[in-house]
Amino acid sequence: MMTVRMPRRKRSGSAGFVFHVLNRAAGGWKPFDTDDDYQAFLRVIAETQQLEPLRLLAYALMPNHWHLIVWPQTDEQLTDFMQRATTVHAQRWHQTHGTQGRGALYQGRFKAFPVQDDDHFYTVCRYVERNALRASLVSRAEDWRWSSLWQRQQQRADVTLSNWPLPLPADWCGFVNQPQTEAELDQLRKCIRLGIPFGGSEWRSTTSQQLGLSSEEGRRGRPRRPE
Repeated sequence: MMTVRMPRRKRSGSAGFVFHVLNRAAGGWKPFDTDDDYQAFLRVIAETQQLEPLRLLAYALMPNHWHLIVWPQTDEQLTDFMQRATTVHAQRWHQTHGTQGRGALYQGRFKAFPVQDDDHFYTVCRYVERNALRASLVSRAEDWRWSSLWQRQQQRADVTLSNWPLPLPADWCGFVNQPQTEAELDQLRKCIRLGIPFGGSEWRSTTSQQLGLSSEEGRRGRPRRPE
């Protein structure tokens, strides 16, 4: 049986914070190559929601990575949910494709960082839901079948989507289709790269202390590709 590395410890005090969670495939693996691959991942998420009702606010599945926006209600919920979902998905994927024992599906532990529930929240949700548009996979963000934006527009129930901590703007779909500024993208990608909270400076400092995270934007780290 394959082993999937996960976070070493549960995030203390994570209840109530919104988190942007993401992971990327290892090596040359392509977790999502067919519609069946995408559907299989959504089934795992839906099954895990039945066991651990983590609030899912937004998502996007891409050919070699995925993004989730979640809102845990307990300190243990984020890690418990992601450990179960990612482990089950990796095991089933290898079984389906006959690749057991040929290496981990994911690069490592999933990445998760808290997001302030103000305009920063909207920025992250736009970033996630326009991922396929930004990658030129579709001409309109809502046309990407494997995203929460498509699910809401089509009123489908592939997975359970919870109400947001902020009101959903009336023309959210149109807003998502508008390009984000380079400043927004740079700030968000820096948080992804360094694993620091995404929000205002005072909130970032307070949240980092509460969760035991770094709030230093100048922290050393190897540059990584944009997610």
